[in-house]
Amino acid sequence: MKTQELFSILEQHQDKSLLFEYAPNSFAGANYHITEVKHIKIDAVDCGSQMDSWNETIIQLWESPLEIHKTKYMSVLKALGILKKVGKMKSYDLDAEVKFEYSNTSFHTAQLFVNEFKIEDNKLVIQLRVEKTDCKAKELCGVPETIVNTLEKTKEKVEACCTPDGNCC
Repeated sequence: MKTQELFSILEQHQDKSLLFEYAPNSFAGANYHITEVKHIKIDAVDCGSQMDSWNETIIQLWESPLEIHKTKYMSVLKALGILKKVGKMKSYDLDAEVKFEYSNTSFHTAQLFVNEFKIEDNKLVIQLRVEKTDCKAKELCGVPETIVNTLEKTKEKVEACCTPDGNCC
């Protein structure tokens, strides 16, 4: 989800409580805070020696141990106020992918993609998901999208790709 799309959804649902589902049926506690907003510029080189760059907005969520028994979730209006204040200090790239950085005692620290959102009663639920890593240079490096080749054919392509004169790292 792009940053602009998130802001648009928040604008439309300011009267609701804001919940984050970081895994199926697992939610950030009502004691969460928005503790940091990162405006990240990524400059990357993939394994096919192709350069790429993009921006990301990363919103960090943290559960306060001092408010562990809190049951009322942050309102969308309050979260939007925090995000707008940040935007006045450091402009957003509204086309940037937005992610949420989160962890708790039973969930590892991760940057989670916005998978979907839903409205339940008086709640806006942002559904977050882990995305798997992927090879961006599959075609260039001869990595099959699906394993339809025999193991021997795949091995030959990988060996050719990984030679010192090959195109892949």
